[in-house]
Amino acid sequence: MLLVIDIGNTNITLGVFENPDSDVLQELMSTFRLTTKIPRTSDEYGMMICDLLQKKGIDQTKIQDIIISSVVPNVMHSFQSGVIKYLNKKPIVVEPGTKTGIKITTSNPREVGADRIVDAVGAYYIYGGPILVIDYGTATTYDYVTADGAFAAGVTTTGIRSSAKALSQDAAKLPEIEITTPDTILARDTIRSMQAGLFYGYIGQTEYIIRKFKEETGIADMKVVATGGLGKLISESTDRIDYYDANLTLKGLKIIYGKYKKEN
Repeated sequence: MLLVIDIGNTNITLGVFENPDSDVLQELMSTFRLTTKIPRTSDEYGMMICDLLQKKGIDQTKIQDIIISSVVPNVMHSFQSGVIKYLNKKPIVVEPGTKTGIKITTSNPREVGADRIVDAVGAYYIYGGPILVIDYGTATTYDYVTADGAFAAGVTTTGIRSSAKALSQDAAKLPEIEITTPDTILARDTIRSMQAGLFYGYIGQTEYIIRKFKEETGIADMKVVATGGLGKLISESTDRIDYYDANLTLKGLKIIYGKYKKEN
């Protein structure tokens, strides 16, 4: 079995694939999450991962390999130490120089986060290019992958939850709210007005940025795939997104793992 791990700014997402050596991208056996922002020791990370695997009915001794992508450097030492100590495997870490199967043709390739590269790999090898990859995470990112598999350009903006948090923290009379699909844009109270502003505002942003990518690349039929926790809400409310794939990052890690093994 292969354990794939994405360490993001808000959550650590883990998934297990049954056959790491297969070129066919199987369905994930299981997925689970940890909170990133709580400081933990290597022992805490290791024990929590083992406990989660056990609760999912997965024998940790059958984990053959582990691959990690991370955008949070300050947790990596403890996290990797916990994995090595409790799972007895040295993880593969996606970093500059890792064979991924796509080219990074931006002005400074080392600036591109591992999560964006992994999403681009998953999108390109599952859905084909040219494709625009939208990840609704702590930040919302839009990344353009060309027909020949080059990560060519990207846009970064605030995430939906980050925007909601900024409203409640910076405006004294605005409360914390749940992000949800409003019944109407004709809001009649504060909470619904905030929900409508965030929800419809992000749909408008999404549709405009997609249109601009298609206009400036000249590719009117460019495919669009969305991922990230709140991506499902947005993708269900616009016809500009062709696919929603909740596990795109984990699938991208499996694809990169296959390429890494062929090289090593």
